[in-house]
Amino acid sequence: MTLIAEHTETDTRERILVVAERLFRELGYQKTTVGDIAKALHMSPANVYRFFDSKKAIHEGVARVLMGEVEVVANAILAKPGPATPRLRELLTTIHRMNSERYVGDSKLHEMVEIAMEESWEVCVAHMQTIVEAIGGVIAQGAASGEFDVTDVPLAAMCTCQAMLGYFHPQMIAQAMNKPGKPHAEIDQMIDFMLAGLATRRQK
Repeated sequence: MTLIAEHTETDTRERILVVAERLFRELGYQKTTVGDIAKALHMSPANVYRFFDSKKAIHEGVARVLMGEVEVVANAILAKPGPATPRLRELLTTIHRMNSERYVGDSKLHEMVEIAMEESWEVCVAHMQTIVEAIGGVIAQGAASGEFDVTDVPLAAMCTCQAMLGYFHPQMIAQAMNKPGKPHAEIDQMIDFMLAGLATRRQK
């Protein structure tokens, strides 16, 4: 395959995913068919199947794109200079904000995420692993600078991610929003608690 052909194929795959995401937002994942996607692209369904062998494969591609956008922002925060403590706070609040805005505020995208967790769990697992690695990267920097008293960085990163699950997981964010009277720590309170646990004794 020539470089031009490879470029064209990549462009076509990206176009399919862009249109599929738009239709998932407008119609909902369940109601959108491969025929709908093909029609919007002025393609035949058979041509769409040349690039994605099933609707599930398209769904996984869209999910990867959406999750990848969060990962790009997370890694950008990891790469920023400066103290680790405010960057860890920024990282955790940014993931929460992006997931809240994209998945909870949009009921049809929320439906797509729910299906991804049921049918394409490996995509979600890979995403969470990337997020844990970004969190671990900031914690490692804080340990190196003396801000954090941490000897097992991977464990600290995993515990931090699990503690933030209620603020990261779209379904859990939605549940908290739908039950405003239910006891629930605000995200800043949870982050303050975790940062206090990570801080060196002289900072405490």
